[in-house]
Order: sequence, then C-alpha cells, then structure tokens
Amino acid sequence: MSVIELSAGFSDKVLSAQSTFRSVMEAIARPGSLHRVTTGIGAVPGLMPATAAIALTLFDHDTPVWLDPQLAASGVAEWLKFHTGAPVATESADASFALVTAGASLPALENFALGSSEYPDRSTTVILQVESLGDGRACELRGPGIDGVTTLNATIAPDDLLERLAVNANLFPRGIDVVLVHDDTIVAIPRTTRLVGG
Repeated sequence: MSVIELSAGFSDKVLSAQSTFRSVMEAIARPGSLHRVTTGIGAVPGLMPATAAIALTLFDHDTPVWLDPQLAASGVAEWLKFHTGAPVATESADASFALVTAGASLPALENFALGSSEYPDRSTTVILQVESLGDGRACELRGPGIDGVTTLNATIAPDDLLERLAVNANLFPRGIDVVLVHDDTIVAIPRTTRLVGG
C-alpha cells in the first residue's frame, strides 16, 4: 500500500486530538458510561471511527501496538506507522495497546503486559471493537468512578470477556484496562472496575 492510498487522519489535528483525549479520560473516570468521540477521520478499513481517533490521539513511536490477525493482514499497520509512528508488536506481551476487531482473536488477557508493582502503567490497554454498546447482555459495574452501581448493556465477543476481566481482581495495581468501541462511541472498563454478569 502506498502512502497516497492511506486514508487521511484528523481533519483538524489539534482540536480533534484534544476532544478525543477528553472523551477517553472521561470514559476512564466514569467506567461503564457511554462517551461519543467526534472524529472527522476518513474511513480506515478495519477500524471503527472511534478506534481510529483513539489511535491518532494516544499512539506514538514509544507505544508498541499489537494487532489481531485480521488487522495485521490489512493495511492498518502502514496507516498507524504513517500517522503515529507506532511500531507493531509481534507479541501481545510487548504491546502498550492492542487493537482487536474480532473477539475470537483476543488472546488470554494474561498474555498481555500486566505491568509490575513498581510500574503498573507498563501494561496493555486493549481496545476492542464490539457489535453494540446499547443492546445485549446486561452487566453490573462497581468500583471507583461509579456511584454505587451502573449497568452496561452490550453485545461483546468473546462472550466470556467479562469473566476474563476477573483476572484484574487479584492483580491491582497491575492489570489490563479495556476500552470497548462501537462506531463513534466508547466505554471504558479500567482495572479497578468489578463486573457482575447478568
């Protein structure tokens, strides 16, 4: 794929990046709540608009990215390198971020970087594209940033993602942070959030 064929990034780089960053931070501060990302990005095959916006905002040459097999076989790696300089990690454990479009391609969460007690920030943030963030299985979320309990209704693959996230319970301050994406909407499930499936 030539540079000419690569789809464009933000139409207004500074304002769009600021807006996306704010949306991501608000989502992390209020786990389970829906947040819209205004992107202004041309279509990137394989990536939903919010996923592409997060990549343009958070990725750089110091943040290795793991791509699921579907994305690895597409032109996304070239697009990321051109717009962000982010290197592609061949091993999930080496990644600062993971982009997952197909739930069946999600490795066991233990295979990602979990950070250390001294450097808990050296863990992987998994960005998972899902079928819906409005319909589907109900899940109760509890923890910091949530007033009592909040309910997330979502159609997510793999079906056992919520159970898999229980790995975080005994790891804190280490663990995996997850951002669910559907179209231009995101929901964050940080490592401090506890989930109860419905």
